[in-house]
Amino acid sequence: READCVMRILPFEDPDVVSRRLLRTQYAVYGRPGLWNPAAGDGAGCRLVLMDTAFGSMPDVGWVTRILPNASVAARSNSREAQARLCALGVGLAVLPRPLGDATPGIEPIDLGESPPARDTWLGYHRDMRRQPRLSRFVELVVARLAATGP
Repeated sequence: READCVMRILPFEDPDVVSRRLLRTQYAVYGRPGLWNPAAGDGAGCRLVLMDTAFGSMPDVGWVTRILPNASVAARSNSREAQARLCALGVGLAVLPRPLGDATPGIEPIDLGESPPARDTWLGYHRDMRRQPRLSRFVELVVARLAATGP
């Protein structure tokens, strides 16, 4: 309760919080080229690199285990960067944010006919702060920088 402004991946529900969606991050399934050939609805013979069990309720975990129900779990990590590295080493398929997956050498997106759920990032601050010039300038800066990075 000390922060002037918060960014998070869940929308704010408190009526005293002014919020706005900052960006939407697309996700994709990635794998080492030529190593895995998963079939949607099956996944037999494929291995997955998933979020740690503490984060098992994240939408991408449920999605990939539904799309590839017969795939085995090879590794778990709460670090998306570690997941990308494990994927590049050939440990298994990973659902990654597109900016990270596309920038990671040695992996490529795999089309399973359906995209994993996208995630939104929200910015929020208490309504009493909305007229604070420093907060207004900060929000303007964040929005401008995100707009400059593209979709």
